[in-house]
Amino acid sequence: MQSPIWCRAVSILAFAVAWLALLQGAGFAQVVSGNSPAAEKYKAGLLAIRSGDMGKAQSELEQAEKLDPKDADVQLALGTVLLHRGQVESAVPHLQAATKLNPKAAAPHFYLGQAMSLQGHVDDAVREFTEASRLAPKDAETRRALAHALSAQGNLAGALTQAREAVALAPKSPEALDELGSLLAQGQQFTDAEQRFQAALKLNPNYQPARFHLGVAYLASNDISGARQELTTATELNPKDGRAYLYLGDACQAAGEKDAAIGAYQQAAMLLPDSAAVNTKLGLALQRTTDVEGAAKAFRRVIELTPNDADAYNNLGLVLMQRGEGEAAVKEFQEAVRLRPDDAGFRANLGIAYMQLSDFDAAEKNLREALKMAPDAASTHYDLALDLKLKDDLDAAMAEMRKAIELDPKLVDAYYTFGITLWQQGEFPEAVEKLKKAIELKPDYAEAYYTLGTVLKQMNQLPQAADALREAIRLQPTFAGAHTTLAAVLRQMGDTAGADAESALGDSLVKQKIGLQGATFATNSGKRMLDAGDLDGAILQFQSAIKLAPNFAAGHYQLSVALSRKGEKAEAAAELKRAQELDPKLKANP
Repeated sequence: MQSPIWCRAVSILAFAVAWLALLQGAGFAQVVSGNSPAAEKYKAGLLAIRSGDMGKAQSELEQAEKLDPKDADVQLALGTVLLHRGQVESAVPHLQAATKLNPKAAAPHFYLGQAMSLQGHVDDAVREFTEASRLAPKDAETRRALAHALSAQGNLAGALTQAREAVALAPKSPEALDELGSLLAQGQQFTDAEQRFQAALKLNPNYQPARFHLGVAYLASNDISGARQELTTATELNPKDGRAYLYLGDACQAAGEKDAAIGAYQQAAMLLPDSAAVNTKLGLALQRTTDVEGAAKAFRRVIELTPNDADAYNNLGLVLMQRGEGEAAVKEFQEAVRLRPDDAGFRANLGIAYMQLSDFDAAEKNLREALKMAPDAASTHYDLALDLKLKDDLDAAMAEMRKAIELDPKLVDAYYTFGITLWQQGEFPEAVEKLKKAIELKPDYAEAYYTLGTVLKQMNQLPQAADALREAIRLQPTFAGAHTTLAAVLRQMGDTAGADAESALGDSLVKQKIGLQGATFATNSGKRMLDAGDLDGAILQFQSAIKLAPNFAAGHYQLSVALSRKGEKAEAAAELKRAQELDPKLKANP
């Protein structure tokens, strides 16, 4: 958990407005004294504050300051108005003057401390808040401000002391309790922090910061249900709090609610479009779904925001590989490697991207470079084994598989690929051993059961082959190859009827697969046309995709997008409705 969550700044403007409010209240007449021109301008400035016209207040107080620069009240009022208007640099000289003209007053030191905080001068802010607290030891607000400054300085113990003093001085302040809880959470004292947040909410159930912080504390202590509830309430209390949506996404992710997590991250990205952290989490969440385009968009946004972030290029490269865009992926991995040349993972990913492009020599070179940096990376040894196998260097490939298994005895894919390689070399018993080990590690591994059945068929162990193939079909009923091979086994066993049934089912599945492949190809082609502005061509491609696979949701969805852009709203709505019936996760095109 990142500590900045627990360092929400004490609102400087809130304090400034509160002080200005004093000038607007019952004590207003007592503040202004004398009939000098400076006093008249000062009075006019306070009247402008009272009416909410800060521009006029600044103008009147600036004139008062010119007429009487040694009046501490004028300097303080002008400095505070400037702070309120965000003119921090201009406020500082007036607040400094006020501290010198009236050294026994706490307020000038307090607001000068706020100005220093805004300018990032933490040590100076601590000094001013400390002096303000000395001059006004019973004032809770100065204690809160000092606690925040000490936290920013890295002095958590000192910050906690001041925050506890603030609560003692203002025990019914939800703000003070929330800030103490935040500091406790920053120190990983989550149980004590939760108690403070709960106390704040008992005083004010609608105090959103405490809801938010309590939710984050629950998340840190692995109370996922409690976190989700509090963070949901926090977003309801303040729908514009992007951080609350971000952590709500984390809570939903931890609860296994992927769609809800994506929705929360998307809302956070809308509210915090310039947050690289938010876009990264959104991209990673989308990458785990079929929305790789959305993931790529999110990672590209991260790169725009943080062009030297090597991880962002790596993440984008992984998504592009997922989309089958090997050449584009290579470029992103190369940039990641350039930014962080000693990262073995980036180098290995570059090798895998080259493998996707069938540039096996470049793949081998980069994978071996990765292994020089991380020689015990089992997955990289396995990836190198795959590359060597594709180069028909089977002895070297099997040596890498053995090394991968030695380093990670639970690397299931290494056993599976090793089994296939041994089978292809005619070493059937050893192949069966490796395939059974893969199944032991991953009991739902349909492909391993299918390959095991195929090997057993070649060993003439027909009943065992049939059992393995049936298990593959049970795990993956649309596995056309398993049906076809089972048909051959049953025919050899004399079960003609069973063989015919499996053969027919296999043929049907093959036809469906061909249709789906064609539909996918046509849809991708249509998307390229759509991006290029060829609406009519895109529509024809999407319609072709739907003819090949009538239940292909992506085809209907993309057709709705194209029709919408062409202005055919009714037809677009019908296609979108059909797409959402087939895949409820699809949303209306913005």
